[in-house]
Amino acid sequence: MPLLDGFCLRPVARVSARWFAIIGALMVVFALSGCSSLRLAYNNAPNLSLWWLDGYFDFDGDQSERMRAELQGLQKWHRAQELPLLAEVFKNLQASATQPVSAEQVCGLYTYLQTRAQAASDRMAPALAALAPTLQAQQLDHIAREFDKRNRQWREEWMDGPPAEVSERRVTRLADRAESFYGRLEPAQLAVLRTQLGLAGYDAALHYREMQRRQQDALQTLRELRTGAVAPARAQTELSALIGRSFKSPDTLFQQYMARFTAQSCAAVAAMHNSTTPTQRQRLAQTLKDYEADVQTLIAP
Repeated sequence: MPLLDGFCLRPVARVSARWFAIIGALMVVFALSGCSSLRLAYNNAPNLSLWWLDGYFDFDGDQSERMRAELQGLQKWHRAQELPLLAEVFKNLQASATQPVSAEQVCGLYTYLQTRAQAASDRMAPALAALAPTLQAQQLDHIAREFDKRNRQWREEWMDGPPAEVSERRVTRLADRAESFYGRLEPAQLAVLRTQLGLAGYDAALHYREMQRRQQDALQTLRELRTGAVAPARAQTELSALIGRSFKSPDTLFQQYMARFTAQSCAAVAAMHNSTTPTQRQRLAQTLKDYEADVQTLIAP
């Protein structure tokens, strides 16, 4: 979730399926691919999100109930407004499942999904603006400690180990996710993925610095708003701006790095898709069809 560290281009139905990269579907269901049941996870999203947020904020009873109601409202909006768009994405992706894709197609889908993710985050700004004045000093201290805990874990996984080990971990993570769509990858396909990710120029130190910037930005904003001296409209504006900075860093160096890194990552997933066999692509098409069916079911529970 960008605020604490996570769609208005033209309507999806009017965009040719060729605009969508197949492997980009991995980005769509990033948070869902680890769940045993997409429908179960989505229907329980308000409770799961509340549990996740409470791990940071340590809500009191009133805050917890208010946030639960806000999350339920967010889910209602998302079910009506966003799930139809997601279903259309899966439908369009099926039409291209057996075709080669380009890095530009992958990045086009990624950009679209980023706009949808930000739209959902923006819907939470009023709720967070109402919550901020009720936060106690000890709750902000609790958030800071959770950030420190997360940072230690992140460094252990992505910075402190041997570079070759960290690199291989990235390959394994993406390969595991890809196999949930394509089936087992062949050694030659893993080699393509490994080579392409190596070209991406991942900079763990720069990512870590940006993560810390976001954390300090969030804490500073919440500290300013908890005084209660900021008008509600201004508080909402401040939270919306914070969300915007979480999606697009004000750090020019990081912006430039992410532009290069994203472009190369798109090339990596496109190359991996293009290395797959007809059988693997047929499995991908079926998987996408199953996801579309699940999403259609979720639209009208």
